Amino acid sequence: MNYVEIIKYAVFLFPVIAFIMSFPFILYEYHKYGSISFLKAFIIYSLTFYLLCAYFLVILPLPKISEVELLATPRTQLIPFKFICDFVSHTSLNILDIHTYIKALKQSWFYVPVFNIFLTLPFGVYLSYYFKCDLKKTTLYTFLLSLFFELTQLTGLYFIYPRGYRLFDVDDLILNTTGGIVGFLVAKWIKKILPSRDEIDKKAIENGKTLSGFRRTTAFLFDFFIFSVINIILILIFKHDIYIFYAMTIIYYFIIPLFKKGSTCGQSYLNIKIVDYSKKYKVFRVIFRRLLFIIIYIGIPLLILYYIGNINKQINEFIGCLVLFIYFIFDMVSGFKYLFSNKQLIFEKISKTKMESTIGKNEM
Repeated sequence: MNYVEIIKYAVFLFPVIAFIMSFPFILYEYHKYGSISFLKAFIIYSLTFYLLCAYFLVILPLPKISEVELLATPRTQLIPFKFICDFVSHTSLNILDIHTYIKALKQSWFYVPVFNIFLTLPFGVYLSYYFKCDLKKTTLYTFLLSLFFELTQLTGLYFIYPRGYRLFDVDDLILNTTGGIVGFLVAKWIKKILPSRDEIDKKAIENGKTLSGFRRTTAFLFDFFIFSVINIILILIFKHDIYIFYAMTIIYYFIIPLFKKGSTCGQSYLNIKIVDYSKKYKVFRVIFRRLLFIIIYIGIPLLILYYIGNINKQINEFIGCLVLFIYFIFDMVSGFKYLFSNKQLIFEKISKTKMESTIGKNEM
């Protein structure tokens, strides 16, 4: 497996891993700033992709355990700057003959050390530009990343293999750390082109004062995730799934919000509050709002399906599919309105309530 194939693996796995890693980031950004800039999201995604590729380059290709057991190659190389001696002694370079230069640059004794520098160069850029690290911290963190890679190789992928199938090389530590330093220097040029981290954050706070549809949806998904995890755990313990579901629905969506001025855990964490049209919190309207949501989006469809199941069986299948299709369209339209606009849904209009951002209004 060559380097190109390794990167292809990373591209294939990246969407799934990126989503898993980005969701906590989205929650934190919405909690702190109320919005996410496209540039910041791109930086995080590209950082995830870069680290994924780098890690794959370190561990792949994976050999068979039986092959590793037969290895007799050295496990470590502890002589600093040995790559210089290897380049001088193993390449066709002749300092007095300029025609040997290009040929020497094409040999692995040259491009492997250079690759090790470029491997961590982006990491130095991220540390300096996005995380605002100085040279000392950039050097330290790059060294620790390189040490993590080398220990991964030395331990045989954390002792999955009986021994390391790749060489622990002190020169890699030196070259990788050098790459981070070079990245730090490159970041100085990038800072002149792109807005600073402080400028990005300032703009995010300004945008966060207005509640976006995506932020509302994120709060909804966050609540759904917490609610589902708690339900699964309790059902596995007590086995009474239907009663636990009803009890958790009441506790999570009705009782707990009473102690958070009507907001669920997800809404509270993302700095979202529910108010009426006069921008005041009223318990009755918030409870009415949630009851309407359950009735409209859960209760009515289930009730229709229940009655369909008890009518003429010859038309049961047709009507059932038709109702499900209509409900699906209705649900999709509501979902798109909720995600991509600030328009109120039917349960919000009836209850005369709306969501507001608390960014800039309360101390975070």
